[in-house]
Amino acid sequence: MKPQTRSAPGCLLQLHLLLRLLLLSAAGHQGAAAGHQGAAAGQQGAAAGHQGAAAGHQGAAAGQQGGAADQQGGAAGLRGSAGRPLLVFLIDGFRYDYTDQLQALPGFQQLVQEGVKVEYLTPDFPSLSYPNYYTLMTGRHTETRHMTGNYMWSEASDQEFLIGTNADSLLPLWWDGSEPLWVSLQRQGRDVFMYYWPGCEVEILGVRPAFCEKYVYNPSVENLTDSITDALGVLRSGRADMAAIYYEKIDVEGHHFGPDSEQVRAAVRELDGAMQTLNRKLKEMNEEQHINVVLFSDHGMTKLQWMEKLIELDKHINMTDVRKMMDRGPVVNLWPRQDKYNEVYAALSRVSNMQVYGRQEIPERLHYKGGKFVSPLTLVADPGWFITENRDKLPYWRNESGPASAWQHGWHGYDNEFLDMRGFFLAKGPDFKQNVQAAPIRAVDVYNLMCWTLGVQPLPNNGSWSRVEYLLRSSAGPLQPGPAWTCWTCWACWGASVTLLLTRGN
Repeated sequence: MKPQTRSAPGCLLQLHLLLRLLLLSAAGHQGAAAGHQGAAAGQQGAAAGHQGAAAGHQGAAAGQQGGAADQQGGAAGLRGSAGRPLLVFLIDGFRYDYTDQLQALPGFQQLVQEGVKVEYLTPDFPSLSYPNYYTLMTGRHTETRHMTGNYMWSEASDQEFLIGTNADSLLPLWWDGSEPLWVSLQRQGRDVFMYYWPGCEVEILGVRPAFCEKYVYNPSVENLTDSITDALGVLRSGRADMAAIYYEKIDVEGHHFGPDSEQVRAAVRELDGAMQTLNRKLKEMNEEQHINVVLFSDHGMTKLQWMEKLIELDKHINMTDVRKMMDRGPVVNLWPRQDKYNEVYAALSRVSNMQVYGRQEIPERLHYKGGKFVSPLTLVADPGWFITENRDKLPYWRNESGPASAWQHGWHGYDNEFLDMRGFFLAKGPDFKQNVQAAPIRAVDVYNLMCWTLGVQPLPNNGSWSRVEYLLRSSAGPLQPGPAWTCWTCWACWGASVTLLLTRGN
């Protein structure tokens, strides 16, 4: 996609704002106090110019990378709200139906009554964590933003991304494919505080959030409630425009015990206690009509039966014919040796309960094959099946007894249209309708919605505004210009105006 050009109305709006700055500057010569205000306005205008230039550069880069961007989300800017503070919760592995019994979950029940809840949220493919962390915060499909899995290999540099656990996972190599929302805000001088959010410590496109409480495995509910208290404080005080909190326990219990287990139900009730704390503190602080709250998950979870539904690759191919294998589970990436590609492909094509795709055979609907780190062969298991080299390589977890290993009983990563992979989304606050049960949305749609509530111009993306605009109390809807700030006439006018401001100031 080429960068979108700024429409004439957008240019006129910029010129109108610049004329207002000129008037402020003129008024500044009438008194010392007014003069200081005019100078401050000039400095703010200069800062806005630098931010606009950065946005234009990013928009151009994103336009080159995002040729497949949906015109509804990518080509249209969005007229946002007044730019109210936003509190974001990413609840890992929270399946769409975990809140079906709302009477037992008073915290979630209040959120739903006071806000909007969609039927379900369809994740991006693969329905894994890191790809969807980035989809949710960029509005872009896997093949556009390039974060293709929890485990990735760069063939060019021979470096690995191992679900964020190794040092190389923090390299910009994996993250610079797109600009996430928190980076856009920081570029504009609007601070973001992030709590346990995977990757918040990474310098992305040269930018880090103002505050990052680095990810630790499975933060406790006490960590969560402390983060809620701190986040509300910085949003209320104006120290941050957005705060983002990550919580993992639902996903962990879903893997270990399965999505239908009592352990998952207990974890959901525990999370509900934190939601009660959130609701109470918003009321006590009198911030219910000032702070927007958005909660979503990256994917769902399905039951796993290793004994009955296991695909062992070494029973079908010689593993020495494979240069590299990344990940085990529903989606596996293989780099066969060049002279063995056809042999490996043919052998695996005969295996039941999974699909084998050469890179160009990957279905377009998955929005995956153009990804930077996609392998020559991609294996996709049928729902409930698990792919590994052999049974000895299964990813056991250590239970409370210490060294003993245990089965995993839940997994995700399957075809994103599989019902059990569906996530959840709900929101409340001054910009959202109340007590609304809404139609399904997709992970790529969430970014535009967050941009709107923050008053941020979205970058090119794959989201659909039409799927989310009715969640809002009021919406001006999509507004040209596009997100790439490339109106050179406006910049020329801006430069001339700043020169005039400086001249008058002297």
